[in-house]
Amino acid sequence: MRWFYQLTYRYFRAPWEIGPRQELVELVEAGVLTPCRAIDLGCGTGANSVFLAQHGFEVTGVDFAPAGIEKATRAATDAGVSVDFVVDDLTDLRHTRGPFDFLLDYGVLDDLRLPQREFYKRSILPLTHPGSRFLLWGFEYPIRWWERLIPFMDLPFAEGEIEAVFGDHFTIETIARHLDWKTWPPGNVAYLLTRV
Repeated sequence: MRWFYQLTYRYFRAPWEIGPRQELVELVEAGVLTPCRAIDLGCGTGANSVFLAQHGFEVTGVDFAPAGIEKATRAATDAGVSVDFVVDDLTDLRHTRGPFDFLLDYGVLDDLRLPQREFYKRSILPLTHPGSRFLLWGFEYPIRWWERLIPFMDLPFAEGEIEAVFGDHFTIETIARHLDWKTWPPGNVAYLLTRV
């Protein structure tokens, strides 16, 4: 998968390059999230990282695609903000150290196969401390039989999966959910977790 993201970021504008994400913007503008030490997990081309830095956060952006990090670095420079961008693998972090007060994941965890999700969890838990907030966004809907046949398809979160994976470590609040079987992918969800 790394080659896919590397090529996409190097030569194209990805469909998900749409600026800072709505749930993040709303939480910051409402004062639910206030300036702190933050990490953007799978930052891609850096829109969310730049947004946080513009609002006073001390931000580290991590992605495994060097081309994404290059674009993100240019975006931060163009915006006149400072972000520490790092090339690293969220299933085996080697260059990133915590703790962070706020973690952000827009579409990374649901991009991982099930065994990789456990490695991801083991990597990010040391980045947290009691009270750390974690905004986690991903696709979530009951997968249909034909979707299992699509190569490289993201596996949506199963119902109750986030609670099963993170419930021993975080309190979990669902802050947004969308399900519409007329679209594809049909459903997504945003969770706000707080480290216990």
